[in-house]
Amino acid sequence: MFARAFKFLPPIAAKGPPMYRFATTFGALLALIATPAAAQTVESSAGNLTATVIAEGLDHPWALGFLPDGRMLVTERSGQLRVIADGVAGTPIAGVPNVYNQGQGGLLDLALAPDFENSGQIYLTFSERAEDAGQQRGQGTAVLAARLVLEGDGGRLEDQKVIFRMNRFTTTNRHFGSRVVIGQDGNLFVTLGERGEQDRAQDFADLAGAIVRIAPDGSVPDDNPKPEGWAPELWSKGHRNPQGATLREDGVLFTVEHGARGGDEVNMPRPGANYGWPVITYGVDYSGVPIGEGTEKAGLEQPLHYWDPSISPSGLDFYDGELLPEWQGDLLAGGLSGQLLVRLDMEGDAVVGEERLFAGQLGRIRDVRVGPDGAIYLLTDEDNGRLIRVAPEGR
Repeated sequence: MFARAFKFLPPIAAKGPPMYRFATTFGALLALIATPAAAQTVESSAGNLTATVIAEGLDHPWALGFLPDGRMLVTERSGQLRVIADGVAGTPIAGVPNVYNQGQGGLLDLALAPDFENSGQIYLTFSERAEDAGQQRGQGTAVLAARLVLEGDGGRLEDQKVIFRMNRFTTTNRHFGSRVVIGQDGNLFVTLGERGEQDRAQDFADLAGAIVRIAPDGSVPDDNPKPEGWAPELWSKGHRNPQGATLREDGVLFTVEHGARGGDEVNMPRPGANYGWPVITYGVDYSGVPIGEGTEKAGLEQPLHYWDPSISPSGLDFYDGELLPEWQGDLLAGGLSGQLLVRLDMEGDAVVGEERLFAGQLGRIRDVRVGPDGAIYLLTDEDNGRLIRVAPEGR
Protein backbone atom coordinates (compact mmCIF):
# COMPACT_ATOMS: atom_id res chain seq x y z
CA MET A 1 0.00 0.00 0.00
CA PHE A 2 2.67 2.53 0.94
CA ALA A 3 4.72 1.69 -2.13
CA ARG A 4 1.74 2.87 -4.16
CA ALA A 5 1.23 5.89 -1.92
CA PHE A 6 4.76 7.17 -2.59
CA LYS A 7 4.67 7.05 -6.37
CA PHE A 8 4.60 10.88 -6.41
CA LEU A 9 8.01 11.31 -4.77
CA PRO A 10 10.50 13.67 -6.42
CA PRO A 11 14.05 12.65 -7.39
CA ILE A 12 16.67 12.22 -4.68
CA ALA A 13 20.38 11.51 -4.83
CA ALA A 14 20.42 7.99 -6.28
CA LYS A 15 20.07 6.40 -9.70
CA GLY A 16 16.92 4.76 -10.99
CA PRO A 17 13.20 5.66 -11.15
CA PRO A 18 11.66 7.75 -8.31
CA MET A 19 10.31 4.78 -6.33
CA TYR A 20 13.68 3.04 -6.53
CA ARG A 21 15.45 6.17 -5.39
CA PHE A 22 13.20 6.43 -2.34
CA ALA A 23 13.53 2.74 -1.47
CA THR A 24 17.31 3.04 -1.81
CA THR A 25 17.45 5.93 0.65
CA PHE A 26 15.04 4.12 2.96
CA GLY A 27 17.11 0.94 2.84
CA ALA A 28 20.33 2.82 3.50
CA LEU A 29 18.81 4.43 6.56
CA LEU A 30 17.66 1.06 7.89
CA ALA A 31 21.10 -0.42 7.40
CA LEU A 32 22.37 2.20 9.84
CA ILE A 33 19.69 1.73 12.48
CA ALA A 34 19.02 -2.03 12.50
CA THR A 35 19.81 -3.81 15.76
CA PRO A 36 20.94 -7.37 14.99
CA ALA A 37 21.02 -8.31 18.68
CA ALA A 38 17.24 -7.81 18.78
CA ALA A 39 16.52 -9.96 15.70
CA GLN A 40 14.32 -13.08 15.76
CA THR A 41 13.92 -15.48 12.86
CA VAL A 42 11.02 -17.83 12.06
CA GLU A 43 10.16 -20.15 9.20
CA SER A 44 7.37 -19.09 6.86
CA SER A 45 5.81 -20.06 3.54
CA ALA A 46 8.07 -17.41 1.95
CA GLY A 47 11.26 -18.70 3.61
CA ASN A 48 12.94 -17.61 6.82
CA LEU A 49 11.79 -14.20 8.09
CA THR A 50 13.75 -12.04 10.51
CA ALA A 51 12.14 -9.50 12.84
CA THR A 52 14.54 -6.71 13.79
CA VAL A 53 13.85 -3.96 16.31
CA ILE A 54 14.30 -0.57 14.62
CA ALA A 55 13.29 1.64 17.55
CA GLU A 56 11.95 1.18 21.07
CA GLY A 57 10.89 3.21 24.09
CA LEU A 58 7.62 4.29 22.45
CA ASP A 59 4.55 4.93 24.64
CA HIS A 60 1.86 2.59 23.34
CA PRO A 61 2.47 3.42 19.66
CA TRP A 62 -0.68 3.17 17.57
CA ALA A 63 0.02 4.02 13.95
CA LEU A 64 2.94 4.27 11.52
CA GLY A 65 3.52 6.29 8.36
CA PHE A 66 6.47 6.68 5.98
CA LEU A 67 7.84 10.13 5.20
CA PRO A 68 9.31 10.99 1.79
CA ASP A 69 12.82 11.45 3.21
CA GLY A 70 12.95 7.88 4.56
CA ARG A 71 12.06 8.72 8.15
CA MET A 72 8.93 7.39 9.84
CA LEU A 73 6.05 9.03 11.66
CA VAL A 74 4.46 7.37 14.70
CA THR A 75 1.49 8.21 16.91
CA GLU A 76 1.62 7.36 20.62
CA ARG A 77 -1.71 6.75 22.30
CA SER A 78 -0.84 9.14 25.13
CA GLY A 79 -0.92 12.03 22.66
CA GLN A 80 2.50 12.40 21.01
CA LEU A 81 3.29 12.43 17.31
CA ARG A 82 6.96 11.68 16.68
CA VAL A 83 9.44 11.33 13.83
CA ILE A 84 11.72 8.28 14.03
CA ALA A 85 15.22 8.51 12.55
CA ASP A 86 18.41 6.60 13.29
CA GLY A 87 16.47 4.39 15.69
CA VAL A 88 15.46 7.34 17.87
CA ALA A 89 12.05 8.93 18.40
CA GLY A 90 12.38 12.70 18.07
CA THR A 91 10.90 15.59 19.99
CA PRO A 92 7.08 15.46 20.07
CA ILE A 93 5.58 17.46 17.24
CA ALA A 94 3.85 20.61 18.49
CA GLY A 95 0.21 21.36 17.79
CA VAL A 96 -1.23 17.87 18.24
CA PRO A 97 -4.81 18.06 19.61
CA ASN A 98 -5.71 17.36 23.22
CA VAL A 99 -6.72 13.72 23.51
CA TYR A 100 -8.75 11.63 25.93
CA ASN A 101 -6.05 9.22 27.04
CA GLN A 102 -7.92 6.66 29.10
CA GLY A 103 -8.89 3.08 28.42
CA GLN A 104 -8.69 2.53 24.67
CA GLY A 105 -8.72 6.25 23.90
CA GLY A 106 -5.91 8.55 22.84
CA LEU A 107 -4.08 9.61 19.70
CA LEU A 108 -4.85 6.86 17.21
CA ASP A 109 -4.38 6.59 13.45
CA LEU A 110 -2.59 8.75 10.88
CA ALA A 111 -2.60 9.09 7.11
CA LEU A 112 -0.51 11.23 4.77
CA ALA A 113 -2.33 12.92 1.90
CA PRO A 114 -1.34 11.69 -1.59
CA ASP A 115 0.20 15.12 -2.26
CA PHE A 116 1.97 15.28 1.10
CA GLU A 117 5.32 16.10 -0.54
CA ASN A 118 3.87 19.42 -1.67
CA SER A 119 1.06 20.09 0.82
CA GLY A 120 2.30 18.55 4.07
CA GLN A 121 -1.31 17.52 4.69
CA ILE A 122 -1.94 14.77 7.23
CA TYR A 123 -4.99 13.33 8.99
CA LEU A 124 -5.08 12.12 12.59
CA THR A 125 -7.84 10.23 14.38
CA PHE A 126 -8.17 10.62 18.14
CA SER A 127 -10.56 10.34 21.05
CA GLU A 128 -11.79 13.84 21.86
CA ARG A 129 -13.11 15.15 25.16
CA ALA A 130 -16.57 16.71 25.25
CA GLU A 131 -15.24 20.05 26.51
CA ASP A 132 -12.98 20.31 23.47
CA ALA A 133 -15.81 19.43 21.10
CA GLY A 134 -18.64 21.58 22.39
CA GLN A 135 -20.49 18.48 23.58
CA GLN A 136 -22.35 18.03 26.84
CA ARG A 137 -20.31 15.17 28.29
CA GLY A 138 -18.18 12.16 27.51
CA GLN A 139 -15.83 11.56 24.61
CA GLY A 140 -15.87 10.31 21.03
CA THR A 141 -13.77 9.72 17.94
CA ALA A 142 -12.71 12.70 15.82
CA VAL A 143 -10.53 13.40 12.76
CA LEU A 144 -8.05 16.27 12.54
CA ALA A 145 -6.66 17.65 9.29
CA ALA A 146 -3.43 19.65 9.56
CA ARG A 147 -0.27 20.66 7.74
CA LEU A 148 2.89 19.01 9.06
CA VAL A 149 6.00 21.18 9.07
CA LEU A 150 9.15 19.13 9.76
CA GLU A 151 12.02 20.83 11.61
CA GLY A 152 15.08 19.09 13.05
CA ASP A 153 14.04 15.92 14.84
CA GLY A 154 10.45 17.12 15.24
CA GLY A 155 8.27 19.88 13.89
CA ARG A 156 4.80 21.31 14.27
CA LEU A 157 1.25 21.09 12.98
CA GLU A 158 -0.28 24.17 11.38
CA ASP A 159 -3.75 24.99 10.01
CA GLN A 160 -5.34 22.41 12.32
CA LYS A 161 -9.02 21.73 11.85
CA VAL A 162 -11.27 19.02 13.26
CA ILE A 163 -13.09 17.97 10.10
CA PHE A 164 -15.19 15.19 11.65
CA ARG A 165 -16.45 13.98 15.00
CA MET A 166 -18.98 11.40 16.14
CA ASN A 167 -22.44 12.89 16.53
CA ARG A 168 -22.95 11.38 19.97
CA PHE A 169 -20.33 11.42 22.72
CA THR A 170 -20.66 9.03 25.68
CA THR A 171 -18.71 8.36 28.86
CA THR A 172 -17.39 4.88 28.08
CA ASN A 173 -13.62 4.55 27.52
CA ARG A 174 -13.59 1.77 24.92
CA HIS A 175 -14.30 0.96 21.26
CA PHE A 176 -13.26 4.22 19.61
CA GLY A 177 -12.02 2.42 16.45
CA SER A 178 -10.22 4.01 14.66
CA ARG A 179 -8.45 3.95 11.32
CA VAL A 180 -8.44 6.49 8.50
CA VAL A 181 -7.82 5.42 4.91
CA ILE A 182 -7.64 7.70 1.89
CA GLY A 183 -9.61 6.32 -1.05
CA GLN A 184 -8.45 6.50 -4.63
CA ASP A 185 -10.83 9.42 -5.18
CA GLY A 186 -9.30 11.35 -2.27
CA ASN A 187 -12.23 10.84 0.10
CA LEU A 188 -11.60 9.42 3.58
CA PHE A 189 -12.88 6.21 5.11
CA VAL A 190 -12.96 6.38 8.93
CA THR A 191 -13.71 3.35 11.12
CA LEU A 192 -15.70 3.93 14.31
CA GLY A 193 -16.39 1.53 17.17
CA GLU A 194 -19.78 1.32 18.87
CA ARG A 195 -18.23 2.69 22.08
CA GLY A 196 -19.03 -0.47 24.04
CA GLU A 197 -22.77 0.20 23.64
CA GLN A 198 -23.63 -2.51 21.17
CA ASP A 199 -27.13 -1.39 20.14
CA ARG A 200 -25.65 1.81 18.71
CA ALA A 201 -24.29 -0.27 15.81
CA GLN A 202 -27.89 -0.75 14.60
CA ASP A 203 -29.00 2.86 15.12
CA PHE A 204 -28.71 4.38 11.65
CA ALA A 205 -28.88 7.96 12.87
CA ASP A 206 -25.82 7.24 15.04
CA LEU A 207 -22.30 7.24 13.55
CA ALA A 208 -21.02 4.71 16.10
CA GLY A 209 -20.37 1.12 14.99
CA ALA A 210 -19.79 2.19 11.41
CA ILE A 211 -17.52 3.06 8.54
CA VAL A 212 -18.04 6.65 7.50
CA ARG A 213 -16.90 8.29 4.28
CA ILE A 214 -16.13 11.98 4.21
CA ALA A 215 -14.42 14.43 1.88
CA PRO A 216 -10.99 15.84 2.84
CA ASP A 217 -12.70 18.93 4.26
CA GLY A 218 -15.17 16.84 6.27
CA SER A 219 -18.17 17.37 4.02
CA VAL A 220 -20.30 14.48 2.77
CA PRO A 221 -19.48 13.17 -0.74
CA ASP A 222 -22.42 13.31 -3.12
CA ASP A 223 -22.07 9.62 -3.98
CA ASN A 224 -22.32 8.26 -0.43
CA PRO A 225 -24.93 5.46 -0.31
CA LYS A 226 -27.61 7.27 1.81
CA PRO A 227 -30.20 4.49 2.35
CA GLU A 228 -33.44 5.78 3.84
CA GLY A 229 -32.97 6.66 7.49
CA TRP A 230 -29.17 6.55 7.39
CA ALA A 231 -27.00 9.45 8.49
CA PRO A 232 -25.41 10.89 5.32
CA GLU A 233 -21.81 10.22 6.44
CA LEU A 234 -22.40 6.47 6.72
CA TRP A 235 -20.78 3.99 4.35
CA SER A 236 -21.64 0.79 6.24
CA LYS A 237 -23.06 -0.16 9.65
CA GLY A 238 -23.18 -3.07 12.09
CA HIS A 239 -19.50 -2.99 13.07
CA ARG A 240 -18.25 -3.60 16.62
CA ASN A 241 -14.76 -2.11 16.87
CA PRO A 242 -12.81 -1.95 13.57
CA GLN A 243 -9.11 -1.34 14.29
CA GLY A 244 -7.61 -2.19 10.92
CA ALA A 245 -8.41 -0.85 7.45
CA THR A 246 -6.66 -0.74 4.09
CA LEU A 247 -7.30 -0.45 0.36
CA ARG A 248 -6.74 -3.18 -2.18
CA GLU A 249 -4.95 -2.18 -5.38
CA ASP A 250 -8.31 -1.71 -7.12
CA GLY A 251 -9.45 0.74 -4.42
CA VAL A 252 -11.75 -1.65 -2.54
CA LEU A 253 -11.79 -1.19 1.26
CA PHE A 254 -11.03 -4.07 3.65
CA THR A 255 -11.30 -3.97 7.45
CA VAL A 256 -10.70 -6.11 10.53
CA GLU A 257 -12.70 -5.70 13.71
CA HIS A 258 -12.79 -7.07 17.23
CA GLY A 259 -15.50 -9.50 18.23
CA ALA A 260 -16.38 -10.13 21.84
CA ARG A 261 -15.29 -13.59 23.03
CA GLY A 262 -14.61 -14.94 19.55
CA GLY A 263 -16.04 -13.50 16.39
CA ASP A 264 -13.22 -11.20 15.23
CA GLU A 265 -13.98 -10.42 11.58
CA VAL A 266 -12.43 -9.56 8.23
CA ASN A 267 -14.87 -7.56 6.13
CA MET A 268 -15.01 -5.89 2.74
CA PRO A 269 -17.46 -3.10 3.63
CA ARG A 270 -19.83 -2.34 0.79
CA PRO A 271 -21.78 0.92 0.57
CA GLY A 272 -25.12 0.74 2.33
CA ALA A 273 -24.49 -2.73 3.79
CA ASN A 274 -25.16 -3.89 7.37
CA TYR A 275 -22.56 -6.22 8.92
CA GLY A 276 -24.82 -7.39 11.67
CA TRP A 277 -23.34 -6.56 15.07
CA PRO A 278 -24.87 -7.28 17.58
CA VAL A 279 -27.73 -9.09 15.85
CA ILE A 280 -25.43 -11.73 14.36
CA THR A 281 -21.93 -12.71 15.46
CA TYR A 282 -19.64 -15.72 15.67
CA GLY A 283 -18.68 -14.77 19.23
CA VAL A 284 -20.34 -14.81 22.63
CA ASP A 285 -20.32 -12.37 25.51
CA TYR A 286 -17.27 -12.42 27.81
CA SER A 287 -19.54 -14.09 30.39
CA GLY A 288 -20.26 -16.89 27.92
CA VAL A 289 -23.86 -15.78 27.32
CA PRO A 290 -24.95 -15.83 23.64
CA ILE A 291 -25.25 -12.51 21.79
CA GLY A 292 -28.02 -11.67 19.34
CA GLU A 293 -29.89 -14.11 17.12
CA GLY A 294 -27.16 -16.43 15.91
CA THR A 295 -24.57 -16.31 13.15
CA GLU A 296 -26.68 -15.29 10.16
CA LYS A 297 -29.86 -13.46 9.25
CA ALA A 298 -31.42 -12.30 5.99
CA GLY A 299 -30.30 -8.81 5.01
CA LEU A 300 -27.15 -8.91 7.15
CA GLU A 301 -23.69 -9.48 5.68
CA GLN A 302 -21.34 -12.36 6.48
CA PRO A 303 -17.66 -11.72 7.20
CA LEU A 304 -15.06 -12.85 4.69
CA HIS A 305 -13.25 -14.57 7.55
CA TYR A 306 -13.57 -14.78 11.32
CA TRP A 307 -11.46 -15.89 14.26
CA ASP A 308 -12.71 -17.96 17.18
CA PRO A 309 -11.00 -17.78 19.62
CA SER A 310 -10.19 -14.12 19.17
CA ILE A 311 -6.80 -12.72 18.21
CA SER A 312 -7.95 -9.07 18.72
CA PRO A 313 -6.89 -7.89 15.24
CA SER A 314 -5.38 -4.43 14.85
CA GLY A 315 -3.59 -3.03 11.82
CA LEU A 316 -4.14 -4.25 8.27
CA ASP A 317 -2.34 -3.94 4.95
CA PHE A 318 -2.12 -5.71 1.61
CA TYR A 319 1.32 -6.99 0.71
CA ASP A 320 2.53 -5.46 -2.57
CA GLY A 321 6.32 -5.36 -2.17
CA GLU A 322 9.11 -7.18 -3.99
CA LEU A 323 10.84 -8.88 -1.04
CA LEU A 324 8.10 -11.49 -0.63
CA PRO A 325 6.69 -12.19 -4.10
CA GLU A 326 4.89 -15.31 -2.83
CA TRP A 327 2.64 -13.07 -0.74
CA GLN A 328 1.62 -10.58 -3.40
CA GLY A 329 -2.00 -9.54 -2.85
CA ASP A 330 -2.33 -11.21 0.55
CA LEU A 331 -3.62 -9.47 3.66
CA LEU A 332 -1.45 -8.92 6.73
CA ALA A 333 -3.03 -8.29 10.14
CA GLY A 334 -1.66 -7.87 13.65
CA GLY A 335 -2.99 -9.58 16.76
CA LEU A 336 -3.11 -7.93 20.18
CA SER A 337 -4.30 -10.74 22.45
CA GLY A 338 -2.93 -13.21 19.92
CA GLN A 339 0.49 -11.48 19.92
CA LEU A 340 1.17 -12.48 16.33
CA LEU A 341 1.35 -11.46 12.70
CA VAL A 342 -1.25 -13.13 10.47
CA ARG A 343 -1.07 -13.59 6.71
CA LEU A 344 -4.39 -14.24 5.00
CA ASP A 345 -4.04 -15.97 1.64
CA MET A 346 -6.38 -14.13 -0.74
CA GLU A 347 -7.93 -15.39 -3.98
CA GLY A 348 -10.08 -12.59 -5.34
CA ASP A 349 -12.45 -11.57 -2.56
CA ALA A 350 -12.04 -14.84 -0.66
CA VAL A 351 -9.75 -15.78 2.22
CA VAL A 352 -8.52 -19.27 1.33
CA GLY A 353 -5.84 -19.81 3.97
CA GLU A 354 -4.16 -18.40 7.05
CA GLU A 355 -0.56 -18.38 8.27
CA ARG A 356 0.41 -17.35 11.81
CA LEU A 357 3.86 -15.92 12.46
CA PHE A 358 5.92 -14.88 15.51
CA ALA A 359 3.18 -16.08 17.90
CA GLY A 360 4.01 -14.90 21.41
CA GLN A 361 7.48 -13.66 20.38
CA LEU A 362 7.06 -9.95 19.65
CA GLY A 363 4.23 -8.81 21.91
CA ARG A 364 0.88 -7.16 21.18
CA ILE A 365 0.88 -6.09 17.52
CA ARG A 366 -1.00 -2.82 17.12
CA ASP A 367 -0.18 -1.75 13.56
CA VAL A 368 1.03 -3.46 10.37
CA ARG A 369 2.32 -1.53 7.35
CA VAL A 370 4.19 -2.59 4.23
CA GLY A 371 7.10 -0.21 3.70
CA PRO A 372 8.44 1.27 0.46
CA ASP A 373 11.34 -1.21 0.68
CA GLY A 374 8.95 -4.20 0.64
CA ALA A 375 9.53 -5.10 4.30
CA ILE A 376 6.71 -5.42 6.83
CA TYR A 377 6.71 -2.96 9.73
CA LEU A 378 5.02 -3.65 13.06
CA LEU A 379 4.26 -1.56 16.14
CA THR A 380 3.90 -3.21 19.54
CA ASP A 381 1.36 -1.82 21.99
CA GLU A 382 3.12 -1.54 25.34
CA ASP A 383 4.78 0.97 27.69
CA ASN A 384 8.08 0.23 25.96
CA GLY A 385 6.59 -0.01 22.50
CA ARG A 386 8.77 -1.07 19.59
CA LEU A 387 8.98 -0.52 15.86
CA ILE A 388 9.95 -3.80 14.20
CA ARG A 389 11.00 -4.58 10.63
CA VAL A 390 10.16 -8.04 9.20
CA ALA A 391 12.00 -9.14 6.06
CA PRO A 392 13.57 -12.26 4.51
CA GLU A 393 16.60 -13.38 6.43
CA GLY A 394 19.64 -11.34 5.40
CA ARG A 395 17.61 -8.63 3.60
